Amino acid sequence: MSKLALDRLIEKFPSEVTSHHAAHGDETAVVKGARLVEICTFLRDDPSTSFEMLTDLTAVDYLGQKEPRFEVVFHLYSLSKNHRLRLKIELPEETPEVPSVLSVWKSANWMEREVYDLYGLQFVGHPDLRRILLYPEFEGHPLRKDYDTEKRQPRIPARSGRTHL
Repeated sequence: MSKLALDRLIEKFPSEVTSHHAAHGDETAVVKGARLVEICTFLRDDPSTSFEMLTDLTAVDYLGQKEPRFEVVFHLYSLSKNHRLRLKIELPEETPEVPSVLSVWKSANWMEREVYDLYGLQFVGHPDLRRILLYPEFEGHPLRKDYDTEKRQPRIPARSGRTHL
C-alpha cells in the first residue's frame, strides 16, 4: 500500500515533509526541495517503498491564486509493490529552481527538459537543460499563465536538408 510509502517518507524525513494527504488512493507529500535527490533515492532504494519508476514529472502555475507560484509534481510508481506516490515541490517565482532527479531516474531527462521548455523552471544539475519541444529562438514559456498568447515569435531561418509537411 502506498500509505505505507507515505508513512515511510514521513518517518525518514519528518522535517522535509511540509504537508501531506492520503485519501482514496491519492497519496501526496509536499516536500522541501533542498534534499530532493536524497529523498528520491531513498524512495527508490528502500525495500518497503521501491519506487523504481518516475512515471511523470510536470508543473503547475498558480499565478494570482497562491504563493509560492509554482509547483513541480513528481508521480512515482513501484512496479514491484504496485503502489504510487505523488511528490510536490513548491517554487517561488523569483527563484524557480529544483534539483534534477536525473541521477535517480533516467526518465527524468526529457521530462525535466519539457518542464523547463514550457514553464521556464530550472533543474539544477541537469547536464543538458535546453528546449525539447520548441525551437531555440522561441521567446518565453507558453504554459505560464502570464504568457502573452498574442506575442509574435521570431522567425527561424530555413535550414538546408529540412523538409516541411
